Amino acid sequence: MTRLILASQSPARTKLLTDAGIRHEVLVSDVDEDAVQARYGVTDPHDTALLLARAKAEAVASLPEADGALVIGCDSVFEFDGEAHGKPYTADVARERMLRMSGSKGVLHTGHWLVDCRDTEDSDEPGATGSGATLGHVTSAEVHFMEMDPEEIEAYIATGEPLQCAGSFTIDGYGGAFIRKVDGDPHAVVGLSISTLRGLLGQAQVGITDLWTTGAADPALLRAE
Repeated sequence: MTRLILASQSPARTKLLTDAGIRHEVLVSDVDEDAVQARYGVTDPHDTALLLARAKAEAVASLPEADGALVIGCDSVFEFDGEAHGKPYTADVARERMLRMSGSKGVLHTGHWLVDCRDTEDSDEPGATGSGATLGHVTSAEVHFMEMDPEEIEAYIATGEPLQCAGSFTIDGYGGAFIRKVDGDPHAVVGLSISTLRGLLGQAQVGITDLWTTGAADPALLRAE
């Protein structure tokens, strides 16, 4: 049975996979994001998202628990006025950002990195099926915000939700009330694009239906519907 490991502690990402019927495990990396960025000096939001996703995936892929599995790492970076915004962590930072974002728009970049830890075809181990793939992709979406009253911003900050979200907002929680529209994949705004995952798995010679938690991919079942 094909195993997929999500290298992220994000409840939103694992909920996305669960709601999409994708069987997976969670194994959190201990990557120091600030140290990774300082080492490579990446400032472009698009590239930073991919770099951090790769760091998380490769850190988990190096663990013995990942043997025989596929590992997907993800990271999101919000680009606003040419600046890269990660998690604000503090109320003051979140407030300053949201006041600027009110009635405006920005781009949420979500990096994805897949590492195939299964035995490759040239392995000495029997039943080798792995592709040896290590590849990534960034999926971006433009997020348009409603006008937000200062009182609403304070109430939102008081929930604690925006403090741990890239860009100080999330679309799948309280923050959804302040998002007017999304141009692009809304799943990427949550933190993991299911269609991007499908594409990466395909390059690793794995079908997304192989990970479904139901038997819906069985042709016999499909004909019976």
